[in-house]
Amino acid sequence: MPQSFALACVESNSPSLSCDCLAHRFGNAADRPDRVPSYVSDMTEAEWQVIRAVLPVPAWLEGRGGRPEGFCHRQMIDAVRYVADNGVKWANLPADFPPYRRVHAFARRWQVTGLLAELHDRLRDKVRQKEGRAVDPTAAIVDSQSVRAAANIPRSTSGWDGGKRVGGRKRHLVVDCLGMVLAVAVTAASVQDRDAAVPLLERLRKMYFSIRLVWADGGYAGRLVDWAAEKLQLTLDIVKRSDDTTGFVVLPRRWVVERTLSWLMRSRRLARDYETLPAMHEAMVLWSMTMLMSGRLAGRRPRCFQPAGTASAVNTPGRT
Repeated sequence: MPQSFALACVESNSPSLSCDCLAHRFGNAADRPDRVPSYVSDMTEAEWQVIRAVLPVPAWLEGRGGRPEGFCHRQMIDAVRYVADNGVKWANLPADFPPYRRVHAFARRWQVTGLLAELHDRLRDKVRQKEGRAVDPTAAIVDSQSVRAAANIPRSTSGWDGGKRVGGRKRHLVVDCLGMVLAVAVTAASVQDRDAAVPLLERLRKMYFSIRLVWADGGYAGRLVDWAAEKLQLTLDIVKRSDDTTGFVVLPRRWVVERTLSWLMRSRRLARDYETLPAMHEAMVLWSMTMLMSGRLAGRRPRCFQPAGTASAVNTPGRT
């Protein structure tokens, strides 16, 4: 990247080159704190301040075991966002990020320990408050999406969706009325929606006791409706297409979760399933949503222009 372009990026994205992440303040981070944000997936200064305020405290900082991290939290998060946004292999991370093995270990550790879910839920609460909603939702929408699997996906966790004619995996989402993810589960594509909904709705009830109503499509009709009412005290409202409807029609309530599924497809890592473990696919869904929510909370990403007078004006399109 030309030096003049890099300087323009610094001026618009990072007014201060010093890093205030926990790893630099209290850990062993001795890497390059002056890394210049160069990619669309990199957090702007406004986004970093949003995420910095809700970052979960690692165990080592609270004296609960583990060693202080040796790499910048901001750079680690930017590296994971780069993988989610661009769909590259971990080994193909650009050289200005920390070593890819450390980045993958960071992403895996945050998924296993629940730190990623904690960060995601805190950002979702901020979005709901910004939109004038209560933190605890009272209604939700459930749906699924089948995606093709890459060659590295084991057969034990993949299958064939006969209805969509897709071989791979299926991600099941429960979202609130703003389209923010409340719960996610990844199964083989052969698993029926109503079967996957049983553990998903059980988890939803444990996490959000305030929810009383869940909208769903015809794939969830049948015994699941009675089971949800008896076991979980949830009203499962089936929103069906009318018999005389032809072509594409926006259905009440169901369009919200359909929009969320389309948001996820913007992340190339989620356009096809590349994750060996279904749990890592679920983590990539949460990473994708954190990118969307941090951008929404921080406002539109500023454009990064080449200074006037150069041979050609170069800019990086912003993310809304």
